[in-house]
Amino acid sequence: MPKAKGKSRRQKFSYNLNRKRLYRSARRRARPRIECAHVRHAWDPAKSVAQNLADMGLAEDPNKAVPIAGKALLGDDGSDGQEKGKKTVIKPYVLNEMEYEASLPEKKSNTLSRDLIDYVRYMIQNHGENYKEMARDEKNYYQDTPKQIKRKINVYKNFYPEEYKAFVASLKQEKMDVQ
Repeated sequence: MPKAKGKSRRQKFSYNLNRKRLYRSARRRARPRIECAHVRHAWDPAKSVAQNLADMGLAEDPNKAVPIAGKALLGDDGSDGQEKGKKTVIKPYVLNEMEYEASLPEKKSNTLSRDLIDYVRYMIQNHGENYKEMARDEKNYYQDTPKQIKRKINVYKNFYPEEYKAFVASLKQEKMDVQ
């Protein structure tokens, strides 16, 4: 098939187009994306970003919020400017809610796959603590080495300690019933 006419030619640069102005105007129109729900609800679109953050007691620039220790050594305290520029916090509930949320303990959302749990339980049930036997088992599809199997069992122990103890106790009970 023949090529489209003019496609192989180099495109010319347009010197008359001011790309900086286009970029700046697009940036000016964009609103800040606010991830925190507390800040989003307290946000006033009529105010600037700096005013909104000051009303909530948050810092716009972390470098200005926390003074650098080197400036104190030069003899400039910075206390004069900070006392003049101090603003009252109009919306302290935002800061309080954020501090409360940060103080909550983190919920563990890590889980193991059902396949890995079944694999580990099968290995323990049939071989006990003999990792070399586990490595030779026909259900060892991924050809894990004894150390890899031991590591998987330890991961299972750490994720589900109560379930592991109950499982081992049930295995001991079965052995006693058989004897």
